[in-house]
Amino acid sequence: MSAPNPMLVALNRFGLGGRGAASVYLANAAADPRAFVRSEIDKAPAMAATPDLKATPELVKKLFDFQAERQAERNAAPPPAAPSTAGGPDAAAQAGPALEKAAPKPPPYPQQVFRAEALARIRASALAPVGLRERLVAFWANHFAVSVNKSEFVRTTAGAFEREAIRPHVMGRFADMLKAVEQHPTMLHYLDNQQSIGPNSRGGQNQKKGLNENLAREILELHTLGVSGGYDQNDVTNLAKIITGWTYAGRAEQMGPAGTFIFNPNWHEPGEQVLMGRTYPASGREQGEAALADIARHPATAKHIATKLAAHFVADEPPPTLVNRLIDVFNKSDGDLKAVTLALLASDEAWSAPLTKIRSPYEFMLASVRLLGLTPEDPAPVLGALNQLGQPLWAPNGPNGFPDTTGAWASAEGLKLRLDVAQLMAQRLRDPPNPGDLLNDSLGAAASDTTRDAVAHAETKQQGLALLLMSPEMQRR
Repeated sequence: MSAPNPMLVALNRFGLGGRGAASVYLANAAADPRAFVRSEIDKAPAMAATPDLKATPELVKKLFDFQAERQAERNAAPPPAAPSTAGGPDAAAQAGPALEKAAPKPPPYPQQVFRAEALARIRASALAPVGLRERLVAFWANHFAVSVNKSEFVRTTAGAFEREAIRPHVMGRFADMLKAVEQHPTMLHYLDNQQSIGPNSRGGQNQKKGLNENLAREILELHTLGVSGGYDQNDVTNLAKIITGWTYAGRAEQMGPAGTFIFNPNWHEPGEQVLMGRTYPASGREQGEAALADIARHPATAKHIATKLAAHFVADEPPPTLVNRLIDVFNKSDGDLKAVTLALLASDEAWSAPLTKIRSPYEFMLASVRLLGLTPEDPAPVLGALNQLGQPLWAPNGPNGFPDTTGAWASAEGLKLRLDVAQLMAQRLRDPPNPGDLLNDSLGAAASDTTRDAVAHAETKQQGLALLLMSPEMQRR
């Protein structure tokens, strides 16, 4: 099989596709594809500025206020009236005007925040020059997955979690990202570490409560070492003990402002602990931080991260030579993710492997938004499409995130749903571009004869655009 068009590799494998008929994307990607992708490496992560994007403590404080107000309203509400046995035209006439005057209620506070954060994320991906950084943000957010379906707390803070714990570190050290993630209130809440109390701690003795191993298990199995990383159940239990006391300040704000990470020594399991053959002396919060730092540098972590990155960007079964090279860079650079990314971009395997992976629903939607030259002002259309396509934003079914394999998204039913979405997007355009011109401006010589013929023989502009969105050049990366 011949090597793919380098421009498509740049736009699709590493980016989020070209943006509209802007020929500069096509020209730059075609002239020097590798330089085109590398141009985003040293740029600050793009993020749309909006007054709704608050820090986690401010969001949590307002969430607690919202929940308290809602509870007060419920307590003050009169009991529902018994159904009236009287009726007739007069009763209906009296009820009618009241119903007509009822104004639609705004969405609850958690949903307002979720929509604002979603719009910021979608716009950042839609407007990015290449999309590599946004791809990495999405990759790491899925690696350290949380779900807004867990609670109002996560729905309110999931966007801030991504902005604060992931986005700043995509070109930094893995150990720094790991620490930021595991100490963020959203992750602590999602995996219930705020409920984990050392059995022999002062709190454990007084409250007769014990360990919750959820966070510890996912740190080892999903976030660092991987399922075959060499740990056992004793390591899970001991890590759970090591991170007891890692929680966040609640409504009472006894140990800090609501929604801030805190270490509660009264909940921390006393004594030294052994993890992966290494002994960690009793040192409170620092015991957990030392353990995380060592796990981040473990050879199994390097293998897990390198394999997952190569599988995401190159192939479900990535070339072993590429994986080994990324492992080596990860180990020698102390987990420098910028160095690992540069090694991935410099590898011949990444540019010669066939474009066999299918875009995830999120990647497909953003590539489509970019191709059509749209600047989203409302997240609802994209969010609705993602729900329909089976990848609702920040809402995987579990802490292992959404699948990242071609088979997961390439089912006949999944592709039919994509066609439905593509047709709807095309129909909603007020002034649809000529699909043939858009094909030439966005794909140029990289478009296949089959795609050109399909678009050229479309009966309407909308049909031609839908066919272009469903073409292999738009679906594969």
